[in-house]
Amino acid sequence: MSEWKPQSVVVYQRPDLPKATMIPGRDWDWEELASRASAANYVPVLSTDPLYMIYTSGTTGTPKAIVRDTGGYCVAMTWSLENAFNLKPGDTIFAASDIGWVVGHSYIVYGPLLHGLTSILYEGKPTTPDAGAYWRVISEHKVNCFFTAPTAFRTIKREDPEGKLLTPYDMSSLKSIWVAGEHADPNTIEWLQSLFPGVPIVDNAWQTETGWPITANPLGLEEHPIKPGSSCRPMSGYDLQVLREDGSKADAGELGNLAIKLPLPPGTLPTLFKNDDGYKKAYLTRFPGYYNTGDAGMIDHEGYVYFMTRTDDIINVSGVRLSTGAVEEILSEHPDVAECAVIGPNDQLRGQVPVGLIVLKSNTVKKPEVVIQEVVEAVRHRIGAVAYFRSCVVVPHLPKTRSGKVLRKTIKQIADGEEHTVPGTIDNPATLDTIKAALHTIGFPRPVKL
Repeated sequence: MSEWKPQSVVVYQRPDLPKATMIPGRDWDWEELASRASAANYVPVLSTDPLYMIYTSGTTGTPKAIVRDTGGYCVAMTWSLENAFNLKPGDTIFAASDIGWVVGHSYIVYGPLLHGLTSILYEGKPTTPDAGAYWRVISEHKVNCFFTAPTAFRTIKREDPEGKLLTPYDMSSLKSIWVAGEHADPNTIEWLQSLFPGVPIVDNAWQTETGWPITANPLGLEEHPIKPGSSCRPMSGYDLQVLREDGSKADAGELGNLAIKLPLPPGTLPTLFKNDDGYKKAYLTRFPGYYNTGDAGMIDHEGYVYFMTRTDDIINVSGVRLSTGAVEEILSEHPDVAECAVIGPNDQLRGQVPVGLIVLKSNTVKKPEVVIQEVVEAVRHRIGAVAYFRSCVVVPHLPKTRSGKVLRKTIKQIADGEEHTVPGTIDNPATLDTIKAALHTIGFPRPVKL
């Protein structure tokens, strides 16, 4: 509970729900206030004045309160919508996100308002009433740019793997599809490419902290060839590099820590709310002179960036560093796998071992144990026996935040038998009980002394 109590609260009463109980003197009805409101002049502010505060999703621990400044953010929004998204005033953008998350702030509210776009606000799941819900919105409102999380597309693919529900709708207005929020596996990108031939599928990578894409395909400047699995190249202002553990620069194609050489570009966080020391400790201390993204990845010989996983998800199997994201890519390529997650619980002999959790597509006819055997063999063939991938379990759903990120850290804590706090941002807390039961069937948690 917050220590600070509001003096006034504006309440919007939904017409299809029972009216909320109002506290006289504190609560005010939106409709009543709006009916009495009159036009007001703009209030000038400094470019360095705070615009809003937003919390991170909390997948790796306690959510952090990000402060966003006004001037830099306005610059970043208008520049990115023009030069990265290739949108002009009058175009229509549909960002299927929650307004409370950073994508909602940036590309549902502030960005479209600044750039003169029509912005679509959508409430609901991607498969309600069916897996064609998003296609209906795009068709009815002549959407030019659609933006959502890979998780949403994986959910749609799970229910409608052949894209049959796309058939009734006119998609001719659509100029680009953008995916961000989690690692977009090549299988999902290629599935979208098969449904939307000729429409760029732009995998872009960024954070609540940055407020806009670190890497993307700059459609408004120069469209680059798409490499599934890569979020293309750094945007203007981001000097993104891959660093080894000792801070030295990694070679092309070498997995390491993704870090941005200071200074950061406009729009990124200047600090944490009332916590300058925490800001420095979390982002600027690990690699002096750099902003530490906390992500692991690589940059290939052509400058394409691959955000693979959080650095916490790089595991050590018998002395070999292994990216759980790389294992997830292999699992996701199986034709019967809709979604997956790989964690690295502790192991008495090997230090850590990869453990997979997979969600099957709705039309799967194979038995779960057959799919498990096939994905285990695929990892052994692609990575080798050194990965020691032997434990995998089928689950009905993965635990996620409301922004669509899988709670891998929490799953690992369950597998290790550790105390864990249910993040306040979780979409459905009941999924953790399902995960705990599923892990129990393959021997987790188990006593480990390291």
